[in-house]
Amino acid sequence: MKPDTRASEVKERPYSVFTTGQKWFLVSMASLAGIFSPLTANIYFPAIPVMASQFHKSVELINLTVTVYMIMQGISPMFWGTLSDRWGRRPMFLGCLLLLSLSCVGLALTPSSAYWLLMLLRCIQAAGSASTIALGAGVIADIATPAERGGFFGLISFGPMVGPSIGPVIGGGLTQGLGWRAIFWFLCISSAVCLVVIFLFLPETLRSMVGDGSIPPPFLYRVGMIPMIGEIREDEIIDERPPRKSFNNPLVLFTYPDVVVLLILNGIYYAAFYGVTASFSTLFDVVYPFLNQTDIGLCFLAIGGGMAVGSLVTGKMLDREYRALEDKMIKQGKFDPEKKMSARDRAKDSGFPLEVARLRTMPVFMVLYLGCMVGYGWCLKAQVSIAGPLILQFIMGYAIVSIMNAVQTLLVDLAPAQGSSITACNNLIRCSLGAAMVSVVNIIIDAVGDGWTYVILAATCVAVTPLLYVEVKWGPVWRERRRKLAERA
Repeated sequence: MKPDTRASEVKERPYSVFTTGQKWFLVSMASLAGIFSPLTANIYFPAIPVMASQFHKSVELINLTVTVYMIMQGISPMFWGTLSDRWGRRPMFLGCLLLLSLSCVGLALTPSSAYWLLMLLRCIQAAGSASTIALGAGVIADIATPAERGGFFGLISFGPMVGPSIGPVIGGGLTQGLGWRAIFWFLCISSAVCLVVIFLFLPETLRSMVGDGSIPPPFLYRVGMIPMIGEIREDEIIDERPPRKSFNNPLVLFTYPDVVVLLILNGIYYAAFYGVTASFSTLFDVVYPFLNQTDIGLCFLAIGGGMAVGSLVTGKMLDREYRALEDKMIKQGKFDPEKKMSARDRAKDSGFPLEVARLRTMPVFMVLYLGCMVGYGWCLKAQVSIAGPLILQFIMGYAIVSIMNAVQTLLVDLAPAQGSSITACNNLIRCSLGAAMVSVVNIIIDAVGDGWTYVILAATCVAVTPLLYVEVKWGPVWRERRRKLAERA
């Protein structure tokens, strides 16, 4: 009797039928869509004084449109991300970009007497733009093994990291040359172009629908798509379609102790970073009065440049750290060499120190980040040359992205079947704490001054830093407990 070679072939199939080049292309498209979340938020800043004048409202009331944007930016991915884990990535990308484009038309046409409409449309705009990052994380979880995810997360975060640096520059130029409404026409056109690109070239990747990419999705998921990548050969098609996932409540992820620890740690560090960016324009306007609004917008390139460089460099670093630890365990006889090729998800293997692989470089970046934050505050207090704060901003941008990429990659490793949902949870905590920081940072600066404000923010980060040790120490225990509960269920 012949052995079941068919079963053997299925077991040895690659995690995804997409080639390495095709994977990078897919993630590049997701990164392109992801740029709109921060771009839509930051491009708006230079127009706030002009809009306050035209809407006959105070700057504080116009700033309230930033706060509601951030709140919706945190909430909406919980909806879109969860739907994408059930119904697919492609339709959710298209829905988000369509909603963004239409809301921008409404904002561009909003009469200056309708402040309430401005608030409402900013919420709708955030609902469309913010979720693209979570959807991109879902694509990575679909097509990449844990050993590959670091590099892909580096690329997918590149777009969102470029947004904060180029947004104020574009917004300042458009406002000065064409008026504030041109900002929203620009966003409408650019998001519509991205919508067309996604419609034509992004295939469905949800594993419960297309498996490793070899199963053709339903007809509606292929309408209009040019089959440039991921073309299916007859011998690659799997006979059996994976079981369709039931609805997974993303709030359940908040019951995972290791996930909660990471969300709190990352959220506090991110909020402190928002304390730097939210007060940037105001402080530079006072400390360096020779700068005009265009100059201040260009200064954002320093922190944005650091973030962009960090997103590209640290992704590869995460992959290298992962493979180095895996090789070390094999040489020490603690890990079966055959597992290196067959293991698809280390989150299910409590014997592999996944937390160490992702987080062991974080202390370096934490020290770098907090040291530069304290130095930044006192540089502004002492009114040193503008080069000083800008250099420190570049380093802070590099360090915070390195921290966030490591945490985000580990979060997806912990729940790969809910890649978009867990990214949405991360986004919810970050944006909620960031919105709170935006509302209080200027109050703190007025009360204690520039220098001590950033000492306080750094001290807050130091207070939660021991959570890193908690995650490394107890994370494998919590993962093993979840695995056993899942086996009994």
